[in-house]
Amino acid sequence: MVNYGILSKILGQLLYIEALMMIACFGTSLFYGEDDMLAFLISALITIAGGLVFRYFGRDANNRLSRRDAYLVVTATWLVFSVFGMFPYLIGGYIPNLADAYFETMSGFTTTGASILDDVEHMPHGILFWRSMTQWIGGLGIVFFTIAILPSIVGGSMKVFAAEATGPIKSKLHPRLSTSAKWIWSIYTVLTIACIASFKVAGMGWYDSVNYSMTTTATGGFAPHNDSLLHFHSPLIEYIGILFQFLSGINFVLLYTATFKLKPKALLSNSEFKLFISVIVISTMWIMYLLIAYNGYNLEPAFRSALFQVVSFITTTGLFNDDAGQWHHLTWVILGLCMFVGSCAGSTSGGFKCIRVVMVLKVMRNEFKRILHPNAVLPIKVNGQHVPQDKILSLMSFFAVSGIMCIIVATLMIAIGIDHTNAITISLSCVSNVGPTLGTDIGPVMSWSSLPETIKWVCSLLMLMGRLEIMTVLVIFTPAFWKDN
Repeated sequence: MVNYGILSKILGQLLYIEALMMIACFGTSLFYGEDDMLAFLISALITIAGGLVFRYFGRDANNRLSRRDAYLVVTATWLVFSVFGMFPYLIGGYIPNLADAYFETMSGFTTTGASILDDVEHMPHGILFWRSMTQWIGGLGIVFFTIAILPSIVGGSMKVFAAEATGPIKSKLHPRLSTSAKWIWSIYTVLTIACIASFKVAGMGWYDSVNYSMTTTATGGFAPHNDSLLHFHSPLIEYIGILFQFLSGINFVLLYTATFKLKPKALLSNSEFKLFISVIVISTMWIMYLLIAYNGYNLEPAFRSALFQVVSFITTTGLFNDDAGQWHHLTWVILGLCMFVGSCAGSTSGGFKCIRVVMVLKVMRNEFKRILHPNAVLPIKVNGQHVPQDKILSLMSFFAVSGIMCIIVATLMIAIGIDHTNAITISLSCVSNVGPTLGTDIGPVMSWSSLPETIKWVCSLLMLMGRLEIMTVLVIFTPAFWKDN
């Protein structure tokens, strides 16, 4: 059966980490002398108390973690983190509605970037910093962060990594997972610091540089301004945003190999990266043409706006430098496809992942060959490595379940009265962890505050399922999961 002791022990330790995050935001509030100091202080104390309670119930637990326990730990961690993470919004009265506060918090930790706040610029600096920090921690995974800094807390960490990591093929830098986690988090941190420095040199203040860098490298999309990077009216800042969103969409193990090991050819020989680049180039060219032909853009603004939105959507970041909701409707189709495809596995991005698209294309190619040569043995290889049949079955299951979930949620929204375009793009946005939609009521530059409360709860669950790639969450609802075997 489920080892509730180890579950409680791990959750207790993780809540201490969340309390430290709140204390860091309390320091930001103290620096700016704003009224959210008390909200963070009380929230941190509540979170520490929650951690003590969980630790008490897990005091006699051993460190052995089964695969079943790992899936439950990962799902419970994201749920509990979001529950405690909404306290600063509720206690401070900045988001007084429970559904709204939970939605905003879940959107942060899952790096979706969908927001119910109509005017973020009226929020205190500490609250905006908290929104950015939730995305930065959630970028590579809450439990993966813990494996990096406190590997002894998470027994059976390989099972936990398998439950939380994105993509069908899990890649590591070192035989020891904790060492791999440290290296990957080091790359992530260096990328964030480089982004901070670049934004600062380009003209941002320190506060904006830190906030935008955390949300850019996490491919999250929360911004401290209502008009995102468009606020600065700076082509240089927008190009920097494009660069770091793009880098954050690359597999971090591949990025480490190309940069730290000085093997840039590893990028060019990687089939997933090649597809990633190809989708960006083709989509940008199409949208650029449409903007010039139908929206009257000049060449450079058309290129910059098209490239920014394509990179933002395919990396599931959700930052914007233009209102794509006002563009030609064919651009919506292209951006919607980018939103679904996503970028590389092993990055901070959401979506279906380019590696899965590569696998699907190879399966389709083999099926055409099989029609002509029924007895042929046609293995699937990605980057020279054979893909086992069980991975192919998992791929097809994931593809089917993703589609079914989107259809169910979109149908529910249409039944409630949400228009078809918004219903489809909202469901796709949540399951892909993108944030912006392409409808006329809730567009890429608008908040989600007008959604009914029921839909906000559904979207919160869908965001979690999208971040943990659906199966990790759904398996908990199967009868076999709870049977003693």
